[in-house]
Amino acid sequence: MPRMDVTQMPFAKLYPLLVNKAGKKGRTREEVDQVVTWLTGYSASEIARLEQSDICYGAFFQEAPAMNPNRVLITGTVCGVRVEEVEDPLMREIRYLDKLVDELARGKPMEQILRK
Repeated sequence: MPRMDVTQMPFAKLYPLLVNKAGKKGRTREEVDQVVTWLTGYSASEIARLEQSDICYGAFFQEAPAMNPNRVLITGTVCGVRVEEVEDPLMREIRYLDKLVDELARGKPMEQILRK
């Protein structure tokens, strides 16, 4: 079976995985929503609505209302890849969110996760 491009996968399938990852470490959906809101500009209610839609993960990022300009301050590795070195702009946005959720799950304080 060929590997599916993450940008084509349904947001409704992937978002619960992010929430679950953080939840396993005692973090809440509200905290995940806060991180996503900071990164993308979507409100918590918009995220909930999109989770019930058929939007794909790539479109979720491409149609984001206001990508945070401070997202370029997100550095480090996700799955052994430095997020700041990801060449494809859409994949870099996806990796930024992965990194933020990783930091949340590791117990990092919200003030440090949300780069200012």
